[in-house]
Amino acid sequence: MTELPPCPQCASAFTYEDGVLLVCPECAHEWSASDAVEDSPPTITDANGAPLADGDTVTVIKDLKIKGSSQVVKVGVKVKNIRLVGGDHDIDCRIDGIGAMKLKSAFVKKV
Repeated sequence: MTELPPCPQCASAFTYEDGVLLVCPECAHEWSASDAVEDSPPTITDANGAPLADGDTVTVIKDLKIKGSSQVVKVGVKVKNIRLVGGDHDIDCRIDGIGAMKLKSAFVKKV
């Protein structure tokens, strides 16, 4: 027996097939089985297009002003052990002398 995907609205695991539709008995949401096929999550790439992964080391390619502070992250700063997260600023990291930061992948390149 094939495993049916959970409900996209309430995440219930009790979905069932009704003809060509999948139905959730808890919230009564109906959706097409072809809609249930998920695409792989988008890969996060650096400024040069190289794919990034958790634990990579990257270098900052542009001076970045820190909002609410007079400090600046200078060009060429190496950032070790990055962690990828979703959202606009898709890299969580710790920069020596500054602390925890969120960076955009467009301003870094993989080492």
